[in-house]
Amino acid sequence: MKNAIAIRHVAFEDLGSLAPILLQQDYAITYLEAGFDSLAEINLLAPELLIILGGPIGAYEEQDYPFLLDELRLLDQRLATDLPTLGICLGSQLIARVLGAKVYPGMCKEIGWAPIQLSEAGQQSLLSHLVIENTSVMHWHGDTFDLPQGATHLASSSLYCNQAFSYGKHCLALQFHPEVTATGLERWFIGHACEIVTTPELSLNKLRVDTARNINSLEVQAARFWQKWLGSLQSDETSRK
Repeated sequence: MKNAIAIRHVAFEDLGSLAPILLQQDYAITYLEAGFDSLAEINLLAPELLIILGGPIGAYEEQDYPFLLDELRLLDQRLATDLPTLGICLGSQLIARVLGAKVYPGMCKEIGWAPIQLSEAGQQSLLSHLVIENTSVMHWHGDTFDLPQGATHLASSSLYCNQAFSYGKHCLALQFHPEVTATGLERWFIGHACEIVTTPELSLNKLRVDTARNINSLEVQAARFWQKWLGSLQSDETSRK
């Protein structure tokens, strides 16, 4: 089996819909808990896939959360050798920072369901599966980042220009959350309760109503996207051999 390691920052922001697709494609999944597991002692050049998940901290807050330095170091090593790497939300911001781009608080929080718009390169990428039939995706962030030099811009939203980019052949950074599921989001609604009630024009009822309207379509399209993306990694690995 191939190995996929996911660095998780809060327990409820997990692999979601990506997990069963990884298992279908013969990956063994291991979670490492940021702030608990010693990332400095782990060789993350070994696994076939590294995934950095989201979390409610800033990619620039290493003084408060020193383990971020270990994540940045590990990402630097993987990107230097173009090993398959996926960053979601905070993970995408850490990838941007490793590549020399600025990560900073955005003009407002983007929380809730909205579509993404693909760049010309994005339309030619596997992200095209996430815009079929007006699919909306879940957004949940307050920070944003500049596009790193050498990266390929793939997607934007109505609020933020940089929603997805690729780097090299095997690195994908997604600011939004294609991995969410209906049952999983209930855990988000609990874990992010304080943020929900303190964010203007946001309510738990609206999140639930919009989730019921959009989640089925996203889960279908996200499954296709994950299958194709993992398949592309396998094809590249086979060709290298």
